[in-house]
Amino acid sequence: MALNGKLAVIDLSDRSVSIKEIPMSVRKRFLGGRGLDAYLLYNYTLPGSDPLGPSNVMIVSCGLLGGLLASSSGRCHIMARSPLTGFVGSSNIGGYFAPELRFAGFDHLVIRGRAAIPSYLWINDGRIEIRDAAHLWGKDVFETQAALEQELTDRAVQTLCIGPAGEKLVRFATVMTGFKNAAGRTGLGAVMGSKNLKAIVARGSGSLDIAHPEAALEYNRSINERILATKIAGTMQKWGTMFIYGGTNAIGFVRTNNFLSNQLEDGEGLEAENMEDVSVGHGACFGCQVHCRHRYVIKEGAYAGTYAEGPEYSSQGAFGSMVGCRDLNTVLACNHLVNRDGMDTLETGNMIAWAMELFEKGIITLADTDGIDLRFGNDEAVIEMVRRIAGRVGFGHILAEGPLRAAGVVGRGSEDYLIQIKGMSNLHSDERPTPALALGIATSSRGADHIRSRPGIDVYNLPLPTLERVYRDNPAPYAGPLVNRFDSYEGKAWMVLWQEHNYMAVDALGVCKFHTIFMSPNLPSFTEFSRMVELNTGLCLTPLQIWDAANRSYTLERMFNIREGLTRAHDMLPERYFTVPTPAGLPMAKGKSIDRDRFEGMLDEYYGLHEWDASGTPTPQLLERLGIGWEPTDVL
Repeated sequence: MALNGKLAVIDLSDRSVSIKEIPMSVRKRFLGGRGLDAYLLYNYTLPGSDPLGPSNVMIVSCGLLGGLLASSSGRCHIMARSPLTGFVGSSNIGGYFAPELRFAGFDHLVIRGRAAIPSYLWINDGRIEIRDAAHLWGKDVFETQAALEQELTDRAVQTLCIGPAGEKLVRFATVMTGFKNAAGRTGLGAVMGSKNLKAIVARGSGSLDIAHPEAALEYNRSINERILATKIAGTMQKWGTMFIYGGTNAIGFVRTNNFLSNQLEDGEGLEAENMEDVSVGHGACFGCQVHCRHRYVIKEGAYAGTYAEGPEYSSQGAFGSMVGCRDLNTVLACNHLVNRDGMDTLETGNMIAWAMELFEKGIITLADTDGIDLRFGNDEAVIEMVRRIAGRVGFGHILAEGPLRAAGVVGRGSEDYLIQIKGMSNLHSDERPTPALALGIATSSRGADHIRSRPGIDVYNLPLPTLERVYRDNPAPYAGPLVNRFDSYEGKAWMVLWQEHNYMAVDALGVCKFHTIFMSPNLPSFTEFSRMVELNTGLCLTPLQIWDAANRSYTLERMFNIREGLTRAHDMLPERYFTVPTPAGLPMAKGKSIDRDRFEGMLDEYYGLHEWDASGTPTPQLLERLGIGWEPTDVL
């Protein structure tokens, strides 16, 4: 059947491998992917473990629907204690690795310890070997994958790997597969580097039996037709996520020059339409009909002639608006560099933007920056700092430590200019005009985030009947208000909570958020998830049971964070959100800030809806209802 994938516990220190079954009872309670990973992280990681020490556990998984007849069912999830934040480290990655892992017989890998020498894992049809990777150490992401394909004499192998940034323990290093698929957030590449683990390679010839193959195929066809009929899918087929920039910048929702403005003037050079000059086609992840990924060749500058993939909206901001650069070639070059060396595009851009604001304010000088002129809009300086962060060279060594540690080294009040929550920097968005989105970044379990709780459709000011269809009693009961103005504080706590559970379910199933209710209200959610699971796996779970599984897993993430020191104070926005109004944009965005008292009230409401107490701690009643407790259960 489709649910016969195993759990492997791999200890790199003693080179042991233990293979276990995943009980059906655990499947029903946590599904798979991120959901089951949260359970494994809570059970296998000792409290207070050093994120870069051998006791930190790293988990790699595919979703419950991974590789099956479900749209975009190729997502892979990676989890550990984050070396960037100290809290939940969690990131999701596209491509083809997760289905290949499943074809090789495994759904979840729990990796502990530290290899004595650089190593890689070779996973092939039910077997796991720990192999020498000394010849791979020092290679970049692209070189590593090519070398492994040659070494294993199989171009169809799928590889997760780290680049030089992961080896050097840059605290926001990524885990990569392919040319651009990045588990980018929370520094999981540094966890791999700390374990001397260069790569994980999978190849499988196994099959996945579909419970109801004809019905599953037909249902998947209908879901794909529904997805492709939406405006969002049609737009992404042409421009990818880059299309988002034009509208958000025109309104005034784009964070510019770190946090000095919310609109990039004369920023037309970053518009998605400019990709027509460099694009050589589009690609897609496993099981995806949208094909949202640009393939491009850089035409100008030091990297002219280089083939790369992307960039995403996040790179437009990281190396465009946030650092005041208006040349698309800068974005394309930096996008290539962070993917090649294995670094989070958002954190890299944020660290450079923060340093630029400090430089322009005179808080740091040329003496601090190794003589690099870190003025906003200095394209050459941005590209050079990307290289220096990846290599931990000079001032780049400080920035490679991430926001809180870097500010601790720089001092001089520099922490006031960080745009971070829980130690992780935010997307290049400005949430001061949008209270719901502000609450989402403040409360996200892994730090400032736009894809774990963001009610993106709130900015559309949708008709109330549409909001009722999405958020009212779907599938859990909700009797509170729903307000279709994005500047309102009413009803937004429920929207954030609903999206949290929706995205947790998506990550647990192993499908793409863009194929669910994220940026369109007309895409699948819990009712469709239930049908997909039944037709593919034979597991009959109601929409409410999937909601409860998502709630159970999200609650465990919260419990893990509390165990590692999280308090209500960590669910808070940067001070500038409250005290500095937006200076630019259309009237709907200009002159906006977050009202502190109303935000605190919204946070109280959010906690109450979660059944957490006033400090944000899950109540005993909630834990009893979900069947979980503060002590690890060690079922697996």
